[in-house]
Amino acid sequence: MKEITQKIIALTVNGRAYEIPVGDGRTDMPESETLAHTLRDRLELTGLKIGCDQGACGCCTVIMDGRAVTSCMTLTMDCDGADITTIEGLADRATGELDGLQQAFLDNCGYQCGFCIPGVIMTAKALLNENPEPTEEEVREALAGNYCRCGTHYTAVESIMAYVDQNRKKREEQV
Repeated sequence: MKEITQKIIALTVNGRAYEIPVGDGRTDMPESETLAHTLRDRLELTGLKIGCDQGACGCCTVIMDGRAVTSCMTLTMDCDGADITTIEGLADRATGELDGLQQAFLDNCGYQCGFCIPGVIMTAKALLNENPEPTEEEVREALAGNYCRCGTHYTAVESIMAYVDQNRKKREEQV
């Protein structure tokens, strides 16, 4: 009799290791499941939002292995071994203190309804991890894949630039 081996997907999400069995879709994850649905439905990380479920709005953006990705267009099967950060993973795990970028959005009213903001923040965080001092034009270009129905892009950009300026001042004070 041939032994059936079950495929297991190993992910690190917000610093925590997960093993997700792949199977029939009833109790195990089906091969066709997207990362957005795995994060929201299986791991209960509901900070990311599913807007269009077609990769066009950016609401479901997470950081995977250092890059911003739309999780609704990424199969979980393709994420084996990946390191993923969601909006919940930005806050300090020990204290619950928000990441500086998250705080900048609060301090500068960088949101309206808030639905798209997790994706905007994660896109901005990936940019800032690569380039800690982007220009406003670079921020706008990075956010081109994030759609906001409320029209709060300008306050989001202002919040990101306020965060950049705040960090620049901190670095100058340390020198």
